[in-house]
Amino acid sequence: MNERDKKMLALGYSPECNLKAGAIYKPVVIDGTTAYVSGCVPFDDNQVLTSKGKVPNEVPLEAAKKAAQQCAVNILRLLRRELGSLDRIDRVLKVLGMVNSHPDFTEQHLVINGASQLFIDVLGEEGWHARSAVGMSALPLGASVEVEAIVKIKL
Repeated sequence: MNERDKKMLALGYSPECNLKAGAIYKPVVIDGTTAYVSGCVPFDDNQVLTSKGKVPNEVPLEAAKKAAQQCAVNILRLLRRELGSLDRIDRVLKVLGMVNSHPDFTEQHLVINGASQLFIDVLGEEGWHARSAVGMSALPLGASVEVEAIVKIKL
């Protein structure tokens, strides 16, 4: 087990991945040294969607932030499964966070901080990234948050 796996475990998350694509797409597509990770919603280890509804009316800000963290964990799990090790991640380049937002909610950036912090906590300096955080009127399965990423990998 490498240091990045140990960091995930210390944060309370298994690095193992049992996620399955929910539609017709590949969870990870690699082109050269770039990995494109499809949007992840906050599924737990048992494939249960842990956070559904509009932020902040149905899902409080802190709970949505935790859901964004779960999305980032799932991105790392998918990458680990595809690459064989989290050590093959050179750096996170770009993150897009989408928040199922009440029309008056304007703090999507605070929700997506949950994902950003997880990447930094697990990957260190290589976890820092460019980012967009946007509000959506709906997300798949009614999820409160969805996060996707573009990552530079080591060949």
